[in-house]
Amino acid sequence: MRILAIDVGTGTQDILLFDADQEIENCIKLVMPSPTAVIARRIRDATERGVPLLLDGVTMGGGPSHWAAMDHVRAGYAVYATPDAARTFDDDLDGVAGMGITVVSEDEAVGLRGVERVTLRDLWIDAVRTSLRAFGAGDRIDRMAVAVFDHGAAPPGYSDRVFRFDYLAERVRASSDLSTFAYLRDEIPASLTRLRAVAASVDAEPRGGEYPILLMDTAPAAVLGSLDDPEVARHAEAIVANVGNFHCLAFRLEHGRVVGLFEHHTGELTGDELEAFLDKLIAGTITNQEVFDDMGHGALMFEPPRALDRPFLAITGPRRGLLRGSRLSPYLAVPHGDMMLAGCFGLLRAYAAHDENVREAVECRLGPPSGR
Repeated sequence: MRILAIDVGTGTQDILLFDADQEIENCIKLVMPSPTAVIARRIRDATERGVPLLLDGVTMGGGPSHWAAMDHVRAGYAVYATPDAARTFDDDLDGVAGMGITVVSEDEAVGLRGVERVTLRDLWIDAVRTSLRAFGAGDRIDRMAVAVFDHGAAPPGYSDRVFRFDYLAERVRASSDLSTFAYLRDEIPASLTRLRAVAASVDAEPRGGEYPILLMDTAPAAVLGSLDDPEVARHAEAIVANVGNFHCLAFRLEHGRVVGLFEHHTGELTGDELEAFLDKLIAGTITNQEVFDDMGHGALMFEPPRALDRPFLAITGPRRGLLRGSRLSPYLAVPHGDMMLAGCFGLLRAYAAHDENVREAVECRLGPPSGR
C-alpha cells in the first residue's frame, strides 16, 4: 500500500510517500515551497510586468498569495477572481470586492483578454507525480492524506476567531482523540471550505475520484505525529504545541487524549507571552477569555483544574524558535527522526484510526500508536 501524505503549510509543503513494503527511512520525502508561496511569486512577477491578473481555481490558503494580490491592487493593476478563488481572501464576496478585487463569473473569466491567469489550489498532485517519475519511483498512489489549516466559513456576523475555536471545542467534545480532526472524503463538514476544495482538487485529477482520501487540520496532524517520538511517547502527561507560521495550537494531553488546549496567532506572540500561556495550560488555569482578548482564538480545559507535577513540553512547527532558550526547556520533537514530517506521520496515524486496512499497513512500519 502506498499512501501519499501531504502537509500543506504557509512556508512549505511536506510530502511523504509511505510505502508499506519499505522501511519508513527509505520512503520518499520531499520538502517543497508551499503552494501559497509559489502563487505569491507568480503574482509578484505579474506585478513587475504590469499585467492584470485573473485568479481562478478553488479556495486555498492565503497569507503570502493574499499579500501579493493586495500589492498588485495597490500598484494600480487589475485583479479579477472567480467566486471559488475569491473565497481564498474572504468567504464574503462583498468583502473581497471591497479589497479592490473584481469578482467575475466563470463565463466572464473565459472572455477576459490580456490577463495573466493564475490557478489557485492547495494540492499539486501532477507536480508530485512528475517528481516521482523523474526519480524512477513510479507514480502509483493507493490513498491520499492531506492536511491544511481551515479557518472555516463563518456565517455573517459570526467572528472568525470564535467560529474557529467553537469548531475546535466541538470536535474535542465529540472525541478526545486527535484523529477527531480528520475526515474521509464524504465526511467533511460544509463549513470547512478549504478541506472540501482539496477534495475537489483530487476529484478533478484523472481517476482522482477513485482514490480514498483523508483530510485533516494541520496543527492536530503535527501534534499527533509528534507522539511518535519515543521521548514524547513515554510521558503520560504532556503539553505538545505546534508553533506554526500563522497559528500556535497547544494541547494538554493525558495518555494521548486531549484534556485542554489553546490556539493563538503566532505573529501576536513574543516568546515570553507564549511561555505565560503555556504556564497556565500546565497549571490548568488558562481561560478562553484571556486568550481571545489577546487576539487569539481561545482556550479550553476539559478536566477540573490541576497543575501538572512534572510538566513536559514538546514543540514542533516552523516557528518553534520562538521558545529557543525558554525556561520551560521545551523538547524539540523529531518523530522517526524528522521534525518536518511530523504532520505527515500524524496524517498516517489519523488515517489508521479511520480505516482498518490502513491501520495494518501503517502499524507494520510505524509500530502501534503512543498509549496503546
